[in-house]
Amino acid sequence: MAAEAAAQALLLLLRRRRRFWALCLPCLFLLWDCPAVVATVTRPPSPTPVASCTDFTKKTCEECVKNTKCLWCSENSTCMDYPVSKLIPSSSLCELPETYWGICWVNFEAILITIGVVTGVLLLLLICCCCYCCRRRSPSRRLEEEEERFIKDREEKRMQALQRKHERKAKHDEIRKKYGLLQDSDHPYSRYENE
Repeated sequence: MAAEAAAQALLLLLRRRRRFWALCLPCLFLLWDCPAVVATVTRPPSPTPVASCTDFTKKTCEECVKNTKCLWCSENSTCMDYPVSKLIPSSSLCELPETYWGICWVNFEAILITIGVVTGVLLLLLICCCCYCCRRRSPSRRLEEEEERFIKDREEKRMQALQRKHERKAKHDEIRKKYGLLQDSDHPYSRYENE
């Protein structure tokens, strides 16, 4: 019903505004193609019964650990439910070197140690990368001081060069004045007055 009402409103809009037909036509096709929502009840398929972990006791480790909810204890060849409430199973169930979960060729203790080492290495690498990026992003104070000293030295050298230039100009002007070569800018015939 909502789709039909929207389609009728769209047609009414098309009649009023003929220039918007190019925008509204795709919307009309989308609404026309929408299936009506029907309330139907579908039943989920019935789950297949899962074998209990204790069914694999006195069998092989591979058969037990196929189900990730199961834990194999090689000490007494028992298959038991993994204690979900605890991350690491207690030693009262089975000793860690004798416990297998997920795979049979590595015991649970080795899996925990491996996960710990890999996590530690990854965290160390992450911290090193963060420190390297932060240090590279912000220049150190020593570099800033060297840059400031360089700018200050450059400015002092420029000022000394300007001072020497003014001193040379003053000496040259004095020599020109002594020999009458200094031209006065007030009138162009000032150099002929001395002759």
